[in-house]
Amino acid sequence: MPASILVTGGAGLIGSALIHALNQKGREDILVTDVLGEEMKWKNLSPLRFDDYLQADAFLDLLECNPDALNSIRTIYHLGACSATTERDVGYLMENNYGYTKILAQWALQRGIRFVYASSAATYGDGTRGMDDSTDHLDSLRPLNAYGYSKHLFDLHAKRNGWLDQIVGIKYFNVYGPNEGHKGEMRSLVSKAYEQIVETGKVRLFRSHRPEFRDGEQMRDFVYVKDAVAMTIHLAETPSAHGLFNIGTGTPRTWIDLTNALFAALDRKPKIEFIDMPDHIRNQYQYHTCADVSRLLRTGWSAPTTKLEDAVNDYVRNYLVPGKHLGDEA
Repeated sequence: MPASILVTGGAGLIGSALIHALNQKGREDILVTDVLGEEMKWKNLSPLRFDDYLQADAFLDLLECNPDALNSIRTIYHLGACSATTERDVGYLMENNYGYTKILAQWALQRGIRFVYASSAATYGDGTRGMDDSTDHLDSLRPLNAYGYSKHLFDLHAKRNGWLDQIVGIKYFNVYGPNEGHKGEMRSLVSKAYEQIVETGKVRLFRSHRPEFRDGEQMRDFVYVKDAVAMTIHLAETPSAHGLFNIGTGTPRTWIDLTNALFAALDRKPKIEFIDMPDHIRNQYQYHTCADVSRLLRTGWSAPTTKLEDAVNDYVRNYLVPGKHLGDEA
């Protein structure tokens, strides 16, 4: 059966988790694209079932030269992007996160294909202009880094051209969970801190450099990847859903909460050391994020999100400790 679902960035954290969730729903008619290179990201795909794989540039060539070969595609999950918030090559970010998305969205809209793409909570900047996913104040947002700007620029383009009346943009908050090992320094604290505990018995957290936040009490809306993809699939399969949507729990927690949950999952007493935040990220650091998920709830989403402590326990005991990927547990 020709693929009816396209997942770009399918070997990444969210992409591979989404394919796994689709497999659990009995869907294997999936075309996967990504840039595998020399990383170990291919291991995320190994336990998964899909129809075909194409490198991202080969897919783009096919899209431009022989689009009829893709006539079976009915739904696109566009998750492929450079997601490094510290990336300094702005031209590279613009080409990958903005230009590629424009091409793919326009192609989908011309053919009536359901288009769901990854925006980011990084578009909200320091949060002083709010974290409301309506488009009313979209133009006022000021991202703190080039990654956030590249995502924000497409949101603006989609709004300006009326595309947000037909497509879905996902503003993922702090997603964590299995299949993120390839991300290096962009991994979640759970993954990085797990290694710290194994090697040193303690976790290092950044000190706060703002007086209203005590050390380790900077807050994030941490969302387990299994919950994030369930919300994403719900939006894709809800025809009335369109526009931008926050994906998070709606309940921010501190870095200390997250670290304590990790130690508890390992049956160890917490041991935390605070270190200075590097100068080059201090002006780009978000001290508090919280997803307003009211628009998501109005689409009919009602499933509870996994409690932080339960999610960390599942991630650590079922994936990090045994060294497994999503799908290996089957």
